[in-house]
Amino acid sequence: MYHKYTRLSFLIFFLTSFVSCITNPYAVTNRSYKKQVKALARTIKNTPVQPPGADSLSMGDYWVGTTNFNLRKPNFVIIHHTAQDSTAQTLKTFTRPQTQVSAHYVIGRDGKIYHMLNDYLRAWHGGAAKWGNTTDINSTSIGIELDNNGLEPFAEAQINSLLLVLARLKKTYNIPTANFIGHSDIAPTRKNDPSPIFPWKKLAEKGYGFWYDEAILENLLIDSLTADSTINLPNLPQSGMQPLITSTLTSDSLALTNGVPLNFNPKEALRIIGYDTSNLDAAIRAFKHHFIQTDINAVLTRRDLLVLYNLYQKYF
Repeated sequence: MYHKYTRLSFLIFFLTSFVSCITNPYAVTNRSYKKQVKALARTIKNTPVQPPGADSLSMGDYWVGTTNFNLRKPNFVIIHHTAQDSTAQTLKTFTRPQTQVSAHYVIGRDGKIYHMLNDYLRAWHGGAAKWGNTTDINSTSIGIELDNNGLEPFAEAQINSLLLVLARLKKTYNIPTANFIGHSDIAPTRKNDPSPIFPWKKLAEKGYGFWYDEAILENLLIDSLTADSTINLPNLPQSGMQPLITSTLTSDSLALTNGVPLNFNPKEALRIIGYDTSNLDAAIRAFKHHFIQTDINAVLTRRDLLVLYNLYQKYF
């Protein structure tokens, strides 16, 4: 009788596991997720360990635990495109330990949202990156991957779902408007996602990231030269490179017709917005990738500078 019940219990367990795997093909990796979360929870529960080199420090006579704390919260949202062929391919990539990459959210072309990691945990999506003075982007951000190969338009259902996720994140964590950015913004020498087709303007209109004032810029251009003309700004950093801009405009006409102060410094403006300007060419390309979305090169045209100055005023 005992063996009969043992076999029956094993059969029930096997069938339950089998049905579970059919229902969710990621049942095995989900168990791994829960195991890792439990290990992290045990680490957090531990009394703070002595810092490295504590033997040389004058430590207190006993440990004192504060009563005032909570979980660290994200302060940035980084948007990516997957550069893969399907949502299924990306989910597989993010559940294989050897890939060492992940994101908090994956959003399919059909608008389906896969919340792969608790928002308070650190995903591996930013890599070597910098924005402003923040050099560990992964520790302060939410990573969102959009199923897109980088060459096609982003589906309407996908963008609608993205906007819903962004609304919840902004409200829940009080994320500043300026802190919704792309992977190419934080890693300009390495990344180009999301692609220039990405609708940053639409996101900005909803309060997720900044956009320039198009009406103001167009009025300035009407009263000045053609939009593809270029100008020379005083104090323009060149760092041994070819001049970014050339023109025969005088400084007086520049200030009057272009709406840009004589002492405007594009490199400083890019830095204030958040770009890593240690490689100025890369910073300019990343800026144009996000805000200009055409002619993505390291040359700033008249219109590019107007856009940059307008945005600089928003961030400063």
